[in-house]
Amino acid sequence: MPSDAPASPSPSVRRGLILFIVTLAAFLNPFTASSIDLALPTIAAEFSIDAVILPWIPSAYLLSLIVLLLPAGRWGDCLGRGRVFAAGITIYTAATALILFTPNALYLLSCRFLQGVGSAMVFSTNVAIIADLYPPGERGRALGINVTAVYAGLSMGPFLGGILTEFFGWRSIFLVSLAIGALVLLSLRWFPPILNECTLSRFDIPGAIFTALTLSCFFLGLSMMTDRRGVFFLLLTAIFALFLLRFERTAPDALIPLSLFRENAMFTYSNLAALINYAATFAVALMMSRYLQYIHGLSPAAAGSILLIQPFIQVVCSPIAGRLSDRYPPTIIASIGLLVSSVSLFFLGRLTADSPVMAIIPLLANLGLGLALFSAPNTNAVMSSVERRHYGLAAAMVATMRSLGMIVSMGVVMVAFSLFIGATEITPAVYPSFLQSMQAIFSMFFILTLIGAVVSWRRVMITAKE
Repeated sequence: MPSDAPASPSPSVRRGLILFIVTLAAFLNPFTASSIDLALPTIAAEFSIDAVILPWIPSAYLLSLIVLLLPAGRWGDCLGRGRVFAAGITIYTAATALILFTPNALYLLSCRFLQGVGSAMVFSTNVAIIADLYPPGERGRALGINVTAVYAGLSMGPFLGGILTEFFGWRSIFLVSLAIGALVLLSLRWFPPILNECTLSRFDIPGAIFTALTLSCFFLGLSMMTDRRGVFFLLLTAIFALFLLRFERTAPDALIPLSLFRENAMFTYSNLAALINYAATFAVALMMSRYLQYIHGLSPAAAGSILLIQPFIQVVCSPIAGRLSDRYPPTIIASIGLLVSSVSLFFLGRLTADSPVMAIIPLLANLGLGLALFSAPNTNAVMSSVERRHYGLAAAMVATMRSLGMIVSMGVVMVAFSLFIGATEITPAVYPSFLQSMQAIFSMFFILTLIGAVVSWRRVMITAKE
């Protein structure tokens, strides 16, 4: 007698379903983060939030995300990546639901911090889950799809966030995020038992504490770069980092196994290349948005439409770059990507008040191509350079390098503004100083990408020797 139970999907179909689940989760976090930026003025008006507290709405999320990425990656190795991913999306979705009932600023900040906790658990395991399910030769394509979701979230967030905020209120952003989170939660039943296997026996608690202290102080130091407090926190960063290195050198099952960095040059150079790439490119959208609005007088909507070109190219090209990294050495493709990005940064650093807007479009498109060629292949190189028991650590390290790079990128902007503009409002009178700061910033980013290309190409030489 035939069974009434639905047939289980084939292994390839189930693998595709899991890729869809983790990709949807990868879309969720950047979509929400980029959407909320458009809603900050509305939120500030509703709760009478001052200019000092307002930046902490996105910063509270970033702080908990950065601090917990590495510990969450190791939790995945200790407890099972599927379990940690499920816990992360549960925490994120619950925090999102709580935000719908926000009565004041402190409540909102607390929920955003909690969202960062959930995001850390998701981002530190989703790439590891893909690496678990897709072997070398197929992994690049899957990672390309995952990277596409991240860029799609970043590109769609500002556009949809503005529409949702204007017509339905800022809470509608989190209502959409809640629906996506709920869909991911309902799909977790497709996760196979292999994703709950434990590949590490002990968790390094002292390492987690000193890592949290080091990264927290680094985050606060860079966010207060132009203030004396920034120097104080950066000094604390150095002190805690020394303690961290001392403990991790001898710790069994260290949170950050220093031997892996010493003995695995591919892993080390790949993570360093990721840090440099994001440090050199993250602030481009911010600077170009201000340039288009201040210097060319475009409306926010018009400037945003032009800036969509970069992530659109990334969305289109990332899956292709991922497939290429399955057929050819991913280190070569990633190195080419850095060089392609450097071309755009070189010419962006030479923009003036008389530069035509149409000249910016191909530069942003080229930058999108460079970032697409770098991201998925570089992640493929990282995940292919370690044993399965280190997949959680490797995925978390990639996400940490991305986040730290973003912070460094914003730190460069703050220092340049402090040196060229000072503590003053950007008015037409200081537009020349703004242009000087922008040119200096992009010139610094150009130099960084060249350094990154050298670091990345070093991996090619290592592979050739082997």
